[in-house]
Amino acid sequence: MYPSPETTNLITIAQARSVSRRRFLWDVARTTAATSIFGLRSFGQNSRISLPARRLVVVTFGGGARDEETFAVEGQRYIPRMLGELIPQATFFTQVVNRGILGHYVANASLTTGCYESFDNFIPTPPSNPTLFEYYRRDRAARADDVWVIAPSNGFDRIGASTHPAYGSQLGATMVLPKQLLGGLANRKAGAFDHLLTDSYEDNSKVSVSSQHALTLTALADRLKLPVSDFLAYAATVTSPDELSLYIARHLMSHLAPSLIWITLHDIDVAHAGAYSLYTDAITRTDRICAELWKTIETNPEYAGKTDMFVLPDFGRDSDFEPGGNGFQHHRTGDALSRTTWMLALGPGIRQNVSVDRRLDSIDLVPTLAAKLGCNAAFAQGKIITEVLA
Repeated sequence: MYPSPETTNLITIAQARSVSRRRFLWDVARTTAATSIFGLRSFGQNSRISLPARRLVVVTFGGGARDEETFAVEGQRYIPRMLGELIPQATFFTQVVNRGILGHYVANASLTTGCYESFDNFIPTPPSNPTLFEYYRRDRAARADDVWVIAPSNGFDRIGASTHPAYGSQLGATMVLPKQLLGGLANRKAGAFDHLLTDSYEDNSKVSVSSQHALTLTALADRLKLPVSDFLAYAATVTSPDELSLYIARHLMSHLAPSLIWITLHDIDVAHAGAYSLYTDAITRTDRICAELWKTIETNPEYAGKTDMFVLPDFGRDSDFEPGGNGFQHHRTGDALSRTTWMLALGPGIRQNVSVDRRLDSIDLVPTLAAKLGCNAAFAQGKIITEVLA
């Protein structure tokens, strides 16, 4: 059976993007040689092999980001810490393809299950296939406090567990929705934290408040020994919901040290508002948050030397040249460029300063993480990424 013209086009453009990313990174390496930022090597020239990681932190570079604002020459200024701090310590995968529905909730659900989920992105429904969290909790007899998901609120309150009859919510992750934590309070205090509560930049709706699928502010404060007043005082100082996600993740690591933390960042989705400067500011903020998470991992004795971190976008955004598209603003065409992204992996046993150009599917993540955690992702449809296994 021959591939369709659409599939052939997707593969061709994905390969071209892979070459472009590789060339760009080599250019950065040459131009920054005086400061020894990094030099890429072919796979197999391994700079560090260590004991396998026992903990995992996964960050989805949510909201979708294009090469033009990240790894293309004109985009390098928006991701300085990824280029200067993370990639030198990472295996960088230049060609990751998302073949599923390009909606943020359904795409992130697909990332957690290792299957391309097919439900309506705007209907809050759990995925039908088991999530990584359920695999881990069942096979390793892990407590709910050992598996956490920190995510935006628009539908993401159901990303932590599936409806699969052999798994389900009793094996799901503990969910934290930073916007929802503030939502009830803001509804009682007119205007309080409104700048943090936009939930969908496509329709400017405000976060809905539900206590069915995620911790309340009081419950979270109790679990983390974090006074509500401290959380609210910090929230009053930030302009970004993703800053709250970082704040919660750090408290989680300090007080509970869970083995698996999944963080979906979403500030970049402000691109739907149509302001290019807000979109690029969000990319730079996301870049910084990823670097700060890794710094937290390296300085926390519960995580240092035994934690892997994976970072990848859920997908890209429309090309400037696609008929019917809106460029950076949306991801509605399903064109090849909006489907082609990247991934980086850091941690003990993962090779440093390495670029891998072979094509991966985004659903390959779950079976790979399951292999690292020692559990069986029985229903995942992706393939194990062998380059990150010690």
